[in-house]
Amino acid sequence: MLCGIDEAGRGSVLGPLVVGAVYSESDTAVIGIGVKDSKKLSPRTRERMYDQIRDVCRTGTVIASASEIDELRKTVSLNDIELGMFVKACSEVPVSVVYADCPDVNEAGFSKDMGMRVKGPEIIARHKADDIFPIVSAASIIAKVTRDRMIEDIQREFGMNIGSGYPSDRYTMEFIEKWIKDNGSPPPHTRCSWEPVRQMMTLSKNTRISDW
Repeated sequence: MLCGIDEAGRGSVLGPLVVGAVYSESDTAVIGIGVKDSKKLSPRTRERMYDQIRDVCRTGTVIASASEIDELRKTVSLNDIELGMFVKACSEVPVSVVYADCPDVNEAGFSKDMGMRVKGPEIIARHKADDIFPIVSAASIIAKVTRDRMIEDIQREFGMNIGSGYPSDRYTMEFIEKWIKDNGSPPPHTRCSWEPVRQMMTLSKNTRISDW
């Protein structure tokens, strides 16, 4: 049994980090679907392939909320958080080989660390694994679609455009900045430990002091 693992939302400032996993006896089925790195697919294609992947493979997700990430970041790095999530994802089903999109600059080191925590399967962690291994491409689609749906839920909760959740998205950053200005604290679902948010909070406090 093979397992492919990838994440969505690693660098986002708003919303969850989602790790997707796909389990299959071979990658033949997902190759037939035509899977690619989720970033290279349109939202409509990702949604279609998400259903197709779930029809032919077992899938799973491991999700860390913004508040959980903030709490974990007090003691461990983001790579360590992902490592733990990857380990959990590939431990749900007995597998012989795990292919993972490596978040660390050191592929061999990450593979070794993961292998020490997952007894049994061979661990192959590579940069751009979602381009190299179809089973990881499939996992990237599971992760991306799951996260996109969660962002849509968060947007409905706020009743306004919150963007994609990434710091490169001006709608996201303008939403967070206005919320902080109006409420004195970041909105729910925000990663307060992220530097852009910390800077906004510092600026907001300085502005409030100068207002006096």
